[in-house]
Amino acid sequence: MTAYGATREAPHGEVREGPYGAAPESAYGRSYDTAYGATYDTAHDTAYDTGYGTRRERTQPCRLPQPRRVPERRPPGRHRSPASGPPRWAIAAGAVVFQASLGGVYSWSVLARALQEPGNGFTLTRAQAVLPFSVAIGVVFVGTYLGGRLQDRRGPRTAALLGGTLYATGAMLASLAADRSQLWFLLLSYGVVGGFGLGIAYIVPVAMLQKWYPDKRGLITGVAVGGFGFGAVLTSPLAQYLVDASRTTPTRAFLPLGACYLVLTTAGALLFRNPPPRPAAGPSRRGDFTCAQALRTRQWYLLTAMLTLNTIAGIGFVAVTASTAVAITGMGPAAAAALTGFMGLFNGAGRILWGWLSERYGRMRIFTCILGLMGGCLLLMPYATSPVLFIPLAAVVFANFGGGYAVMPATAADFFGLTNAGAIYGLMNIAWSIGGVVGPLLVAALAAGGSYRVAFTTLAVIVLVATALPGLTRPPGRRAFR
Repeated sequence: MTAYGATREAPHGEVREGPYGAAPESAYGRSYDTAYGATYDTAHDTAYDTGYGTRRERTQPCRLPQPRRVPERRPPGRHRSPASGPPRWAIAAGAVVFQASLGGVYSWSVLARALQEPGNGFTLTRAQAVLPFSVAIGVVFVGTYLGGRLQDRRGPRTAALLGGTLYATGAMLASLAADRSQLWFLLLSYGVVGGFGLGIAYIVPVAMLQKWYPDKRGLITGVAVGGFGFGAVLTSPLAQYLVDASRTTPTRAFLPLGACYLVLTTAGALLFRNPPPRPAAGPSRRGDFTCAQALRTRQWYLLTAMLTLNTIAGIGFVAVTASTAVAITGMGPAAAAALTGFMGLFNGAGRILWGWLSERYGRMRIFTCILGLMGGCLLLMPYATSPVLFIPLAAVVFANFGGGYAVMPATAADFFGLTNAGAIYGLMNIAWSIGGVVGPLLVAALAAGGSYRVAFTTLAVIVLVATALPGLTRPPGRRAFR
């Protein structure tokens, strides 16, 4: 007992109790309670409270041995860290290469012209020569729907490798058709097998890149499908060279073309992967639509109708660009064929431009502009008797036709969410199949007499009427589907 209180022994030290409280003393240091406050004296530091402030004296801390960290062992492949994969710009570059190889389907006009020439084993009519292309485009939407579902469930790499392989295989099998009697095999190989693979492969980069760039859906979709537009420009000269090298059997050109398709699609697909999961910045992903739910909304049908009418007019004009240039402007056949290939640049550039503009001014507003400008150019086309007038009008039609396929995927993701974007937009590509069949047949029927005035006026009316649809389309409410 002291003047300030009791003192008792503790196993690890002493406790000194005074009028200001208890001060334990342990094996690791002392603590004194004074009239001015507590003073701690430990093995690590000393603090003195003098009434005017606190002064600390730091000593060397005691370092305890740390256990050795053993790295966690994980099975290779499936549990790979997202940071170990390619960056998103490399994935986007791979998507452009992938789509450029798919765009080779639009170089069919080179092969169709060769199949009609006398002196080879085919000598097809004009209607027969376009049949393989029409069948391929006709089955595209089946592939896009299944490819979208496969991409959503198994990831983009699996779907892209499958689609690219089927597309290339269909082209290589088409090289086995030797004469007119094997037209059925050309329809089966290039049309059914190749078209089905084209659909599976086409939808994958479109859906995947929107997940990597959720804040720039329109622009990145335009970049991806822009590669598809540029593909025809790159493939047409190669196809022409291969056809010239085997005039008697032009289908032999399909073998090296198919091999190129296989190499390019595989190289691009190996870069594909989905981004790492992260919390959604906007509405909950639980509010995203399933495919069945999207089909129960009127918005899905309005968007599909817009894309269908845009495609009927666009492909209807694309199918006859060369013959139209000859008939209206008096351009030579060689110059008209070169013009058709040159227009592919505008098709690709239009996809990027309209996709970027949709980010700034809104999807529906931009789609109205796409349809309106296309309709105006088609109305003026029969009167553009000079190449100086005809070429700019044709460039706008090509750019706007491609632009619709840049804006619509982003619009579908805005309306229905990203979770099932592949399957939902894949079904919308029935517009591609309908337009690819109806457009060329409609123009051919209306221009049977050699005049394109009625044909182009009809196409113009179709897309001008369609300009009313974007104003009627608003994003669907998600409350009922949560």
